[in-house]
Amino acid sequence: MSIKQKDLALKPHVGWTGAFRAAFPRTLPVLTGYAFLGMAFGILMRTKGYGPLWSGLMSALAFGGSIQYAAVALLTTAFDPLQALLLSLMVNARHLFYGIAMLQKYRGAGRLKPALIFLLTDETFSVNCAAPVLPGVKPAQFYFAASVLDYLYWVLASIAGGFLGGVLPFDTTGIDFALTALFVVIWLEQLKQRENRIPAAVGACCSAACLWLFGAESFIIPSMVAIMALLLALAKPLGGSMEGSAKEESSCT
Repeated sequence: MSIKQKDLALKPHVGWTGAFRAAFPRTLPVLTGYAFLGMAFGILMRTKGYGPLWSGLMSALAFGGSIQYAAVALLTTAFDPLQALLLSLMVNARHLFYGIAMLQKYRGAGRLKPALIFLLTDETFSVNCAAPVLPGVKPAQFYFAASVLDYLYWVLASIAGGFLGGVLPFDTTGIDFALTALFVVIWLEQLKQRENRIPAAVGACCSAACLWLFGAESFIIPSMVAIMALLLALAKPLGGSMEGSAKEESSCT
């Protein structure tokens, strides 16, 4: 334990300052990742004609990470509310499971709970799930501090990327591929976990089949419907395999 951690541990209820001091070192890896991804998003928005103000507003209000990348393409095409809704649900459906896993930890958060729900992301889930809360720091305040720090990292990086996109001298053509690369990385991460391999394979196969059947302009909604139908049909078998693997690993409780 470091000297600062000892100081925190000796003080009862160190308050918000202590909560942010305890949370900041835990969120530094998130800062590193969000700095690059957030700036890439801001640059991408700038290439589509949206300045840093729009990048910041979208990150502040939507705060959806990968879905924000996907939404950039929606902003530059004819508005299709059904496609936008289905795309958002499919990309962010995993947050339902994150929320269920955090019910116990967020119990007793009181007025902070709505903010904790809104600010929950993959990285914030990892921090709040695994990071130990130091003695003297109220758990709800620690979770909120970590969530707010991650939120600020993303919003500020998006704004910075919006400014950089207007002054960078190099050609930003092809930066849209950042979205493709992001989803490929997410898909590969799913393949690393045994319980996620079947859903990942279902998604890839359904997308490829619908791309072949409906073409590149119209395959997204049919593929989402097909993925949803197959996953619902496989819910019981998948649930059994996931339950078995869950017994082998520690859960966030």
